[in-house]
Amino acid sequence: MGASVCRHGRSLLSGLNHGRTGQKDTLLGGDDSLDGLDRQEDIAQFPYVEFTGRDSITCPTCQGSGRIPSGQVNELVALIPYSDQRLQPRRTKSYVVLSVILCLLASSLVAFFMFPRPMLVVDDGIRSVTVHFDRNNSKVLINMTSSLNFTNSNFFTMWVDSVSCQVLYMKTVIGSQQLDNVIHIQPLSQRRVNFTVSMEIGGSLSYVYAFCSMASIKVHNIVVFMQTSVKTSYMVRSAQNTLEAYRYIDCGANTSVHQPSGITWSKPHLPHNEKLLR
Repeated sequence: MGASVCRHGRSLLSGLNHGRTGQKDTLLGGDDSLDGLDRQEDIAQFPYVEFTGRDSITCPTCQGSGRIPSGQVNELVALIPYSDQRLQPRRTKSYVVLSVILCLLASSLVAFFMFPRPMLVVDDGIRSVTVHFDRNNSKVLINMTSSLNFTNSNFFTMWVDSVSCQVLYMKTVIGSQQLDNVIHIQPLSQRRVNFTVSMEIGGSLSYVYAFCSMASIKVHNIVVFMQTSVKTSYMVRSAQNTLEAYRYIDCGANTSVHQPSGITWSKPHLPHNEKLLR
């Protein structure tokens, strides 16, 4: 009887083990029949479960739920592995080179447009001469109109603050003229300034009156020395140019024909902390 029970128990255990093995094989066989897409969907639907072993504890931050409380978002620090692709520089050299090129291009453009260029001042000669005789005092009165051409090669406006002129004959001053706040010259443009100098020749030079009023002479040319000083300014700078020239004047008759400049040269004069424009 006892042997029969033992044999019966062994048969039952054997049947149970055989059933478990068959069930396991069935599950494995069914699992192998799933494709990759089905496995990914099953994994995505599988809830988060934190497995803790003997030497591990539950995460205190997420408390085993796999989620961080919204109130602690700004208090937590995420650790990223050094090998993470997000930490690898991407086209850093290209960005640095492009930034340097753009900075150099911007600097070059600013320097090109804002760098001051010299203003060109050209003596355009005599426009007209008017002669009068003072027979009582043996004097020759001459009004001489001259012109200056100004060229502004800058990209900003420049001002001609003053034009002063002095005329000498035989080292004697016979006339002068002073003009203030003359004109302003627009960027990349030209302007002409006409000015008239009144001259009086007499006294120790009374022989000039006899020469100029002598009817037997058709051409009564005299040579005068003309010194013109021009002050210009732009932005916060200013400069001064001095133009010097010898003029031939017919003191015996009025003339209105343009006489180009003869022997002319520029003598720059730079006051303290001022810059030459020519």
